[in-house]
Amino acid sequence: MLRDPATWVAVAFILFIALGIYLKVPAMLAKMLDERSDKISKELAEARKLREEAQALLAEYQKKRVEAEKDAANIVAQAKVEAESYGVETRKKLAETIERRTKQAAQKIAQAEAAAIKEVRTTATEAAIAAASRLVGEAVQGAAGSKLIDESIAAVKSRLN
Repeated sequence: MLRDPATWVAVAFILFIALGIYLKVPAMLAKMLDERSDKISKELAEARKLREEAQALLAEYQKKRVEAEKDAANIVAQAKVEAESYGVETRKKLAETIERRTKQAAQKIAQAEAAAIKEVRTTATEAAIAAASRLVGEAVQGAAGSKLIDESIAAVKSRLN
């Protein structure tokens, strides 16, 4: 039996197991496995925590995006209202300007008409005076005629102007 190699393998195996138990190898292996398990658990917990933080951050950014879109829509709506208001105001000012210029043009036309009428009256008066002077001059000759002509001219001028 001592010469049988299986016996020596069995004895070596038993000594190996006994030595391992004596040196507390199974406890060390268990401790290493427990530490590894704890480390993995901590990493998983940290990963869960990071995932929750990422989801919270994502939700916050989505909320901010929605708010930003609402703000942008409000700004666009307000800009449209202001543009419409500005357009109405501009049309109103344009209409007022056109009306004012139309009135100014009408006033200038009326002034031009009045000036033309005055000029025609002045020309007609001068022509009438000249014609009357010639007629009276032909009808009346001498000093009495000159005096009468001068008085008539002065009277006509004072009545027409």
